[in-house]
Amino acid sequence: MKKKIAVFTTGWCSEILSQFLTGMQKSLIKEKVDIFLFLCYPTYIDTPAIKRGELNIFSLPDLRNFDGVVIFGSGLDFHNIIENIINRSKEAGIPVIIQGAKHEGTHYVGSDNYVATIEMCEHLFKKHDAHKIIFFAGTEDSMDSELRLKAVKDYLEANNCSENLIDVVYTKWENAAVTRYINAFCKENRQLPDVFICANDGLAMETCISLNNNGYIVPDNVLVTGYDFIDDSQIFDPSIASVDQCFTKMGREAGSTWLRLISSQESEKNSDGSGTSNTIESDSHIISCEFIPGESCNCYQYRNSDKIRRRVGREAFSKRAMTTYFNRKLNLIDSTVLSCLTYQEFKTSLSQLLTENHDYEGDSFHILLEKSFGLSIYDPNIKLRKYGYSKYMEVLYSTEDGVIYENEQFPSQELIPGYNPEGPNHLYVFLPLHEADEAYGYIIFRDCMDKVENHFLQSYQSRMGLVFDKFRHALSLDLMNKRLLEVMNRDPLTNVNNRIAYENKIKNIQAEINNNIYQHFAIAMFDVNNLKLVNDNNGHDAGDEYLNRACHLICNIFKHSPVFRIGGDEFVAILTGDDYDNYEEQLEEMKHLMSPYTNKLPLPDNYISIACGIAVYDPDIDKVALDTAKRADELMYKNKTAMKSKIN
Repeated sequence: MKKKIAVFTTGWCSEILSQFLTGMQKSLIKEKVDIFLFLCYPTYIDTPAIKRGELNIFSLPDLRNFDGVVIFGSGLDFHNIIENIINRSKEAGIPVIIQGAKHEGTHYVGSDNYVATIEMCEHLFKKHDAHKIIFFAGTEDSMDSELRLKAVKDYLEANNCSENLIDVVYTKWENAAVTRYINAFCKENRQLPDVFICANDGLAMETCISLNNNGYIVPDNVLVTGYDFIDDSQIFDPSIASVDQCFTKMGREAGSTWLRLISSQESEKNSDGSGTSNTIESDSHIISCEFIPGESCNCYQYRNSDKIRRRVGREAFSKRAMTTYFNRKLNLIDSTVLSCLTYQEFKTSLSQLLTENHDYEGDSFHILLEKSFGLSIYDPNIKLRKYGYSKYMEVLYSTEDGVIYENEQFPSQELIPGYNPEGPNHLYVFLPLHEADEAYGYIIFRDCMDKVENHFLQSYQSRMGLVFDKFRHALSLDLMNKRLLEVMNRDPLTNVNNRIAYENKIKNIQAEINNNIYQHFAIAMFDVNNLKLVNDNNGHDAGDEYLNRACHLICNIFKHSPVFRIGGDEFVAILTGDDYDNYEEQLEEMKHLMSPYTNKLPLPDNYISIACGIAVYDPDIDKVALDTAKRADELMYKNKTAMKSKIN
């Protein structure tokens, strides 16, 4: 049976994350191990609710079902989340390896940012005579960023020029923060530093763009450096002078460290039967980094950026084609979901779409939903979960190795429907589906390193969450409107249609008449006799009971036609179908079931007396539908007069 490693991080540092995971996979290639990557995309500017909704995916796995945990700290700066994962791992008795930031009780794998930054400063000072520095940092609690900043400060202090650090700007890893700072800097006509040192390549590239937008050229007017040595920064113009942190090597070391820990744990278990990682002392493994000069620091001889640019140029067409296909697929999902009128139609249509076309998703792809997602559409009192996931999830779509999972429900702690613990090694990626902090479910991709690297997963996840949310709210609003319309059109006493509904029905009939659609209908007008007599002598409750008895009789006789209460004691039925064909016989049956008309007290128990007039629509007589209603009303009053005359 394969072992399982849970990896936790966010996906914004996609290129270095894919390098790290590739390194892990290479170190484990001879072992039977699956990597379960729990991935999300929160940002520092997100609302607390959105952050909770994204980070909730980390609560999904029961770590007692895993053999180890790796935290990719370069992409995960939420310390409370990291502590939670570490504590859960300790409770499960499994080893924890953390990259990028040391934590007590964990095994650390990192890179020597400090020495590489000293090398960078040495190069800038001696090669380019660049002394005055502005440092674009990440966050104050980022170990990597703070270590790089410390190295700059230490170098300046060692050279007796600490004042050369003009400014330290905490960007929270947001490129927009760089743009705002440089725009304000240039607007104030401040003197440029010799170099902008940026805590990652993304900030460095944004610095070059923002400076260029303000009329300054890198490296002619000012130098720029970064960190991570990602592909985008290598093909950027100018190519970014950067520190290669060797994330593939770090991934290899993380995998190798886990293998040593597991081997030690199993040896201990064989010797004394315990086998917990708590007995293994924490250790650190540091990978050497290398500063690589580039065009952004005015060094053109250190690497051939043009070769990389040509390679990327060759790949641009296929990437553009894939992006076009991907966007079309997302648009198709949008239109499919948003055209659905019921939750069942939503499930059926989306499942059918993915069954027929899952080239992008692959033969191993899963969408699991909270059962409360669908229920909450129809009942606003049902609330969605805001932490964790339900014990059982609803399977919206699930296929593993091309085999469709047939059950409608799936236990969330098993994570993957149809999972094969004996097959080849795989990388599974888990992404949250949510709106703010309300959990909708989760998505699983398999063996999708390219999608991790190019942010397609983030686009897919966010678009899927958005369209699910639009569908849910649109259907909820539609149902609410229908309920309100039903309330508006319903008589609260008798529960039949009211006058508003009657007037709308007449308008619809008239519209069809106007469109030369021949109508076969009749209108029956009813007036309940002696309602005032009952109210005055027995009270309004008795009057209400009398109205309900009368209404019940009308509905039972003309059971195939809509009945409307249009006044205090007035009802109308629009007769079609069998009621239209047999209205004379039904009217006789109604008269047979009524009480004899009387105005003498006390009235008999279950007394019902109703005057009625029925007129059949005749296009030769009735110019409009209301003419038929008017004739029925006249016949009803004649009937009422006749009924009264019988007791005189």
